[in-house]
Amino acid sequence: MLRVCVCVSGGGTNLQAIIDAIDNKVITNAEIVRVISNNKGVYALERAAAKNIDAVAISPKDFESREQFNEAFLKCVDEVEPDLIVLAGFLVVIPPMMIKKYERKIINIHPSLIPSFCGTGYYGLKVHEAALERGVKVTGATVHFVDEGTDTGPIILQKAVEVLPGDTPKELQQRVMEQAEWKILPQAINMIANGQI
Repeated sequence: MLRVCVCVSGGGTNLQAIIDAIDNKVITNAEIVRVISNNKGVYALERAAAKNIDAVAISPKDFESREQFNEAFLKCVDEVEPDLIVLAGFLVVIPPMMIKKYERKIINIHPSLIPSFCGTGYYGLKVHEAALERGVKVTGATVHFVDEGTDTGPIILQKAVEVLPGDTPKELQQRVMEQAEWKILPQAINMIANGQI
C-alpha cells in the first residue's frame, strides 16, 4: 500500500479529487496518511478531517527563520514515512534537503502544459492570466516529478484543454481543473502505486 502525504495551501480541490479517486477505486493500492497545509483554517484541512485523514497545519509564519520552518516541515513529513509526497496546490518552495531525501518521490500538479507558463511566479490564476494574455488556443495541466528547479522535473502526464473565446482567467482555471488536473493527478498516483512508473 503506497503511503501518500498530500501538501496543500488552499481549498484542496485536487486533494478532493485524490480522495474521490481512492474511494471510487480509480486509485488502488494507495492511502493518504497525512495532509499538510502551510495555512491554518483552509478548507483542505476540513476535507481531510471529514475523511478522518490526519491533517496538520504548519505555517512559515510560526517560525523565526525559513530554516526552522523547513526543518519542522520535513519532520512533519518524515513522521508518517510516506512513499509519495503529492504537491496539490502547495505554494511553498520545497527545501533542497527534502528534495534530496525524497528524490523521485515528490510529484506536483501544474496548471499549464510545461514548459509553457511555468517556473518562478507562475502559480494559481497567474498561469491562466498569462495563457490568455499570450493568446494560446490550447492550455492544460502537467504532473511532474519535483527536482531542485521550479517546474523543471521530469514530466509524468499532461492533458490538453481548449481555450474558449471570451474565457476569463477564473473560467479557464475551472476548466483546466475539471478536464485535466482532477483526472491526471489521480492517474499519476495510481500508476506510481501500481508500479507503472
